[in-house]
Amino acid sequence: MDGDEVADAPLRYRVLTGPDDHVFCVRVSAALDEGYRLFGPPAVTFDGSSVIVAQAIVLDTPTDAVPPLGVTEG
Repeated sequence: MDGDEVADAPLRYRVLTGPDDHVFCVRVSAALDEGYRLFGPPAVTFDGSSVIVAQAIVLDTPTDAVPPLGVTEG
C-alpha cells in the first residue's frame, strides 16, 4: 500500500462535531450508512449561543487490515 492508498483509506476513528441541528444529524447518519458505528455517548456543551455536539465513531476492519503507518507487527 503506497502513500496515496493510505490517504484514500477511510479513517477507523473519527469525531464529528458541530451545532446540534439537522445538518449534524445528517452527517452522523451518513457515517452510519458508510459502515461506521457510534463509539460511546455524545458529548454536549453550550458555547453561550449554541448547543455543540461531539460524537465519536469507529469503522471496524477485518483482522487482516494493514496496520497504520509507523506501527510494526510482531
